Amino acid sequence: MHRGRWLMLLAAAILAAGLGYLVFEARIAREFDALDSSSPARILARPWTLRAGGRVDPRRLIDHLKRVGYRSVSGRTPQAGEFSARGRDLLVGRRTLRLGGFVDPGVHARVRFRSNGRISAIRDAEGKDLASLLLDPEVIGTSLGEHGRDRVPVRLDEVPQHLVDALLTVEDRRFYEHGALDPRRIGGAALSNLRQRRVAEGGSTITQQLARTLFLSTDRTVLRKLREAAIAVALERRFSKQRLLEAYVNHIYLGQHRGTAIHGFGRAAQFYFGRDISELTLGQSAMLVGIVRGPSVYSPHRHPERARARRDMVLRQMHAVGHLDDARRDDELEADPEIRRPPERNFDARWYLDFLRRELAAGDAPLEPEGGGPTVISSLAPELQRAAETAVSKGIRSMERLRPRLREQAGPLQAALVALDPRTGDILAMVGGRSYGTSQFNRAVDARRQPGSAFKPVVALAALTPGADPSFTLASVLKDEPLALDTPAGVWKPANADREFLGPIRLREALEGSRNVPFARLGLAVGPDRIIETARRLGIESPLAPYPSLALGASEVTLLELTAAYAVLAAEGRRTPPRSALTVLGRDGTARRETMARSESVVSPAEAYLVTSALRGVIEHGTGSGVRAAGYRGPLAAKSGTTNDSRDAWFVGYTPELAVGVWVGFDDGTPVGLPGSRAALPIFTDFMIRVLGPRGGRDFRFPAGVERVDVEPATGRRAGWGCRGEPELFLAGTTPEAYCGYRPQPWRRRTLSPESPATSDDPGSFRRGRVRVRADGRDGPDAGPRAAASRSRTPDTSRGPSGRPAALPSPRGPRRPSPP
Repeated sequence: MHRGRWLMLLAAAILAAGLGYLVFEARIAREFDALDSSSPARILARPWTLRAGGRVDPRRLIDHLKRVGYRSVSGRTPQAGEFSARGRDLLVGRRTLRLGGFVDPGVHARVRFRSNGRISAIRDAEGKDLASLLLDPEVIGTSLGEHGRDRVPVRLDEVPQHLVDALLTVEDRRFYEHGALDPRRIGGAALSNLRQRRVAEGGSTITQQLARTLFLSTDRTVLRKLREAAIAVALERRFSKQRLLEAYVNHIYLGQHRGTAIHGFGRAAQFYFGRDISELTLGQSAMLVGIVRGPSVYSPHRHPERARARRDMVLRQMHAVGHLDDARRDDELEADPEIRRPPERNFDARWYLDFLRRELAAGDAPLEPEGGGPTVISSLAPELQRAAETAVSKGIRSMERLRPRLREQAGPLQAALVALDPRTGDILAMVGGRSYGTSQFNRAVDARRQPGSAFKPVVALAALTPGADPSFTLASVLKDEPLALDTPAGVWKPANADREFLGPIRLREALEGSRNVPFARLGLAVGPDRIIETARRLGIESPLAPYPSLALGASEVTLLELTAAYAVLAAEGRRTPPRSALTVLGRDGTARRETMARSESVVSPAEAYLVTSALRGVIEHGTGSGVRAAGYRGPLAAKSGTTNDSRDAWFVGYTPELAVGVWVGFDDGTPVGLPGSRAALPIFTDFMIRVLGPRGGRDFRFPAGVERVDVEPATGRRAGWGCRGEPELFLAGTTPEAYCGYRPQPWRRRTLSPESPATSDDPGSFRRGRVRVRADGRDGPDAGPRAAASRSRTPDTSRGPSGRPAALPSPRGPRRPSPP
């Protein structure tokens, strides 16, 4: 009776233990799958692709290769991760690129340059032409997730066989023969440790080491060893040997870098040797296997001699079991392991990374970068980001040095910068403040501030809209006279920064000189609804109050919004929303998200060019002339902005390939005491020179639908005979009909006979048989010597050295531009 009861209890206990273990095994299997499938998200910079015919500065190309860990060699063919400059040729051993699950095999390429910097050809090692060559992008960030491990997952078939041989030789020679535990090895290790009276040899199998790495701590206790054995048995029951070996290759701990744990041979190959795992030499594989025993003790970076001795031990063991012959062993023992230190990133893009993560988590299909090991191809251009951070830091220090009171405020002076590609909307650089370490608030994206006069181009564009009532042109005359307007909040009296009035002034001059009162009148004539509608077309989404002061930039916007609005003008009226993530690749190599550049035409190229021409005048002889004084000579359209009491200073400008915005101010609204042309302009100019050089980039294209006509400066009328004119641009069909002086008469042909040849004292005649008709209908000079002299004094400045239209000068010369 009692015996039967005990048997029943024993059976129940065994059954409960079995069920408990099955539950435990299932939990271990689920957690293993989750750990093995999750890996860090790697965020890469904007890729750089070389193409035949493209223009590239070879020095910039070499700098990029050095930044991503390539080494310069001479006298031999570059191997993977190396390059060699030979005359006009650049030989590159391009490493295997691993972008998520997408793998681009390594290639040895020869890039040949012409004297003008253009690439004439790209060929592989066999001399075959390559259409393009994708270079290694810089890693700008890594989202490690909750486990804080940095690793690069690889498939077992991508691992060199000599690394697998070395690993099994040293760590578990009977891996494919035993189960979770190896009693023979455990016994041998115990005897060895007893003889040496210390723990000289471990008895753990690869599966046990994997269980410890994934689930347990490194504490040496009996309980931990029992749990390790139980987990190892569960793993061996659920998964194949190949799957477990692949997991070991991807998860084993192999070092530390700045507080981040390096796990897996894929990441260790990059970290210690600057190579993809598939490109490791036998000696390098042996060294990696050698440091498994103690990554901190045998680190190739900190203890190269110890790491080399450990490598030699692995090579000798491989020779002893027959993996290497005598000659191969001796060659590898003498070979240099070519240890590389990881390249240091010399820029801080954390504001940009925060914005990118926010974009990935938003939208209809949220994507968390921490799960599933995605690789994010971003829009960031590292060279521009470095230039932006340097320009902002240098600009702030310069202002504080010249004006010590700026350092005496309650909070530090701040500045923000954002740079966009107008054609694609790509965010190329972003600086959100003075220091990310002290303030993570992104002033380029999240701070809404009044733009002041930097908003005037939006008002000008609204005024120039064809078919609107009333209609305006750049030659329209505005009143720069005192203005008082009754509003519900009281009488509004806008004033110019210099507290003076210039009387009648053309719209172009008012924009170039940043005159507030004429633009206040223009805003009243155009109406706030039309201004807001124009701002919305340009992509400004912040609330805009329909008050008269809207025309002077009284409504708050973000720096990114305003810069993107200027980018529409740079792109000839096409709006492409800003984007930070280009593509997100999953572990299987497929695109989990691809952000296409959605471009739409919101303004005609002709309208955009009219505003651009006026903003070019701002640079030549307006409030932005400091750009030229600072040494930037390239094509540029820009506008400064300053709010009341100089609380906010702005400078936003663009070229055909780059739109840049800069803001300077205090977070609490403390007055800076400087206009945008003195606070933000120096930072803007420094950045442009660093990126495009003093000579700048491409010039603006003169579009169809724009006409050039000479107008009289004081009245805006079309210049006739006897009336001095200056060149001005108009939309087709909007040129002034009223004339100043005599209206020119049409050409009339007549045939000259031998008796009446063209003479040098007849300026209106031509030897080819065509003359101009005088105002009185007679052949001869247009309107006498006075008119001819007047015309000869009017230079043709409508075209620059390249033959394209240049910035049109102010018809009255530089009118004492006031701070915006």
